[in-house]
Amino acid sequence: MNAPLQGVAPRTVYYEDMSIGQSEGLSHVVTEEDIAAFAAVSGDYNPVHVDKAYGEASRFGGNIAHGLYTASLFSALLGMRLPGPGAIYVSQSLKFMAPVRPGDKLEVSVTIREMVNRGRRVVLDCEAKVDGALVLSGEAIVMAPKKPT
Repeated sequence: MNAPLQGVAPRTVYYEDMSIGQSEGLSHVVTEEDIAAFAAVSGDYNPVHVDKAYGEASRFGGNIAHGLYTASLFSALLGMRLPGPGAIYVSQSLKFMAPVRPGDKLEVSVTIREMVNRGRRVVLDCEAKVDGALVLSGEAIVMAPKKPT
């Protein structure tokens, strides 16, 4: 499994240092190994993801990645880069628009849309694209860590 944030050191962005419009992103090429590992971890062995013959006979013409695998890359950004270590997920909405296939290069980003002082809540727009086309979008709300005094 190729690590999407390999070589990128985690960092914490404290609530007090955040601003609307601030964003973070990553690129990741989806592999069959990623899909197999996600199936093993999640227990979702839907044949459209893991059975080549089934995938080829499906309306997709081949295997596709789990939608929540793609969404998990939002979690990677939120937990490791913006806000980063110490962030607490509160909620996530998702809208799936197109399949992601092995070999696709995902461009994933999160962008701060709103900041709520009470509870240090941060609302972020989340997007995943393949070849510039939006394949997944959503909204995440996280509690950002407070700057140490």
